[in-house]
Amino acid sequence: MIYNAYKLIMDSKYNPLSNIQDVTIRHLIMQLLAWMWCIIFSMWMGSIVVFGVSAVVHALLIAGVFMTAAVFETARRKPQFFGGLGRGNGGEHD
Repeated sequence: MIYNAYKLIMDSKYNPLSNIQDVTIRHLIMQLLAWMWCIIFSMWMGSIVVFGVSAVVHALLIAGVFMTAAVFETARRKPQFFGGLGRGNGGEHD
């Protein structure tokens, strides 16, 4: 139940934002909502310092999630992109 509620709010594949076809627009809206909630919670706590820490942590978490998704998507669509990761044809470093 908790997992389904989480997906309904946080996953744009399941929430009403899934009706927006452009993934970049969906991403932008999710980012704006995240920043809005950072501001709301920091004001609730009554400190601009809390906002700064919260904003930085949220930005890092969101960036990490999207970086991971980008790497996974690249690995799925273009696995040759990763190639030998610096290895020569014989498997040795250049």
